[in-house]
Amino acid sequence: MPRRPLRLRTAEADAAVRAGLDRVRAEFSVPGPFPPAALAEAARAAAPPDGRADLREVPFFTLDPPGSLDLDQAMHLERRGSGHRVRYAIADVAGFVRPGGALDAEAHARGVTLYLPDANAPLQPRRMSEGTASLLPGRDRPAVAWTIDVDGAGRITGVDVRRAVVRSRARLDYATARHDDGDPRIALLGEIGERLIAAEAARGGVSLPLPEQEVVHANGGWALKLRGDLATEAWNAQISLLTGRAAARLMLAGGVGLLRTMPPAPAEAVARLRLAARALGVAWPADTSYGDIVRALDPAVPRHAAFLHDAAGLMRGAGYTAFDGAAPGQAAHAAVAAPYAHVTAPIRRLADRYATEVCLALAAGRPVPGWVREALPGLPEAMQRALRRAADVDHACVDLVEALLLREHVGEVFDAVVVDVSADRSGGRVQLVAPPVFGRCEGPDLPLGEQVKVRLEEADPARRRVRFSRTE
Repeated sequence: MPRRPLRLRTAEADAAVRAGLDRVRAEFSVPGPFPPAALAEAARAAAPPDGRADLREVPFFTLDPPGSLDLDQAMHLERRGSGHRVRYAIADVAGFVRPGGALDAEAHARGVTLYLPDANAPLQPRRMSEGTASLLPGRDRPAVAWTIDVDGAGRITGVDVRRAVVRSRARLDYATARHDDGDPRIALLGEIGERLIAAEAARGGVSLPLPEQEVVHANGGWALKLRGDLATEAWNAQISLLTGRAAARLMLAGGVGLLRTMPPAPAEAVARLRLAARALGVAWPADTSYGDIVRALDPAVPRHAAFLHDAAGLMRGAGYTAFDGAAPGQAAHAAVAAPYAHVTAPIRRLADRYATEVCLALAAGRPVPGWVREALPGLPEAMQRALRRAADVDHACVDLVEALLLREHVGEVFDAVVVDVSADRSGGRVQLVAPPVFGRCEGPDLPLGEQVKVRLEEADPARRRVRFSRTE
């Protein structure tokens, strides 16, 4: 078996990757530099300090991917009896952005921060997103401070949200903040995170344990890797989900807001997945929920990986739902198994700034600002458009590097796992064992969930496409 290409190291390869990424930017209209008016506004912007709670003595810390500077969230955790108190400080972007101004208009056009392997296209100018608004350690920063109490079963028992001034003590990252390092902050995060994961399971929530493809640039070259779920990342996500559920509770009680919603999977889709489980030899007792089955699977097992790819088809229909008056008929997010809102990433996501302002007003018993109410109806479409572009850009970047990694290896044979089969049985999708590439595979009767040998038939960087055929 030939040596597998794992990294693009040459100057020529680097130039090819960067040229391909530039084509991706052009094809998907990735935003470039900010207009002068927006930059000038960001240079002048400063969040007013009046009326803020002083929480600078609370030892907040941040936890993000390595190298991140656009830090939306900082947390402080403590035990309280049989439960916990979670303090979650969120960057107060609304304190810097004038409604209807140049920064506001540019944020609406961008929608979200786009992350490409060589550079991001931020929602806010870097002066703000990585500077004045970011919760960098050792700096006094305006924030929106959530205080959420949970009981021993992970249920919310109290919520408070208000503007504050905070000072983060430390910037931790997922790769180094390990539970076994002895850091009491991470140990406590693990304790709360596992309790919230158990509560999510009890509600019927579902988190698919599928690793994601990621393009990395390190050690002088470009490569693909599968980004698995580190425990610290999963625990951190639970703090964000907790805050989003608390926000949704405020909105529904107040009769106005912007929810992140997803309908339950149709019964026929669940029935089809049961048939797939049977075909793959995945035991699914009649009295066991879909979520419990997913949590018990290991994506490193080929048959489990194929089932999880099928299961991802149930997680469809997510969107934003704005309401002002009666609560929407579909208020819950099926994967969270509860009403939920996006409020924890305003540096990187437009909707969060507006949803946070709704919560601040409702918690204080004040009317929701008119500029927020006026914007709510248009936000679902703006966010869906932005998230669709973000997904397209991410897939295009991965597809580009897949094709570049394999372009010198057309005709070679690889070990792969069949993760999907087309309805007409004429082909499907496979995942190579190494490097972690997904691609179309031709050939009848591909054995779903089985390991097979495939020949690389095409690797076209210009079209960002790889194609295989079964050899046995």
